[in-house]
Amino acid sequence: MAKIERATMRELVFKTDVNPYATGSVEVSFGQTKVLCTASVEESVPPFLRDKNVGWLTAEYYMLPMSTHTRSRRDKCLSSGRTHEIQRLIGRSLRAVVDLSALGPRTLMIDCDVLVADGGTRTASITGAFLAMALAVKKLKKEGRVKEEAKIILDYLAAVSVGLREDGGILVDLNYQEDSSISTDMNIVMTKAKKIVEVQAAAEKVPFTSQELQLALEAGEKALSGIFKKMEEILL
Repeated sequence: MAKIERATMRELVFKTDVNPYATGSVEVSFGQTKVLCTASVEESVPPFLRDKNVGWLTAEYYMLPMSTHTRSRRDKCLSSGRTHEIQRLIGRSLRAVVDLSALGPRTLMIDCDVLVADGGTRTASITGAFLAMALAVKKLKKEGRVKEEAKIILDYLAAVSVGLREDGGILVDLNYQEDSSISTDMNIVMTKAKKIVEVQAAAEKVPFTSQELQLALEAGEKALSGIFKKMEEILL
């Protein structure tokens, strides 16, 4: 019988304004996993959006060579399919909670650099990226580059990993050791209003049931509520 065994995050830490040159920056820690997320602004948009008076948001993801137990070559990190898949996930997740027309004809560039990887690098990146983006939007308003009343960010956004063991135990925010031995691996991207942006789930060993999926979503939702509370303390 499936049951939720852990629905709380590992130690969660946000360090804001860590890069003085970025429009918004956050170092986010999910346990031992650490990701530096920076947001910068370009006063232009890609060619396909020119003359449409809307903005754009895109993201890049990179794992530093010694972010894991063994050093990875920089060119290998940049060219890997996993890298491209994760940065597309970050970009589309953020765009789900941004009104690009309210942003105006400019581009928000989000960079996520993994400093230490101990499980959950993509979920930590999405979470830190949202906070860096939100800080950047606050700065744009403070500087008068966008109108104060412009509602660019529609809702808070965060992500968390969830794992299902073969014995039915459900855990959130898995570290590397837990993730490598889990039966089903899942990543949940959700808004503060409890709307799902994306769910990635794959059975590594044993197929899972719809009941287990529902319990995993409930565990993830509970963990995410704690993240949103910390974000509110920072942004409000």
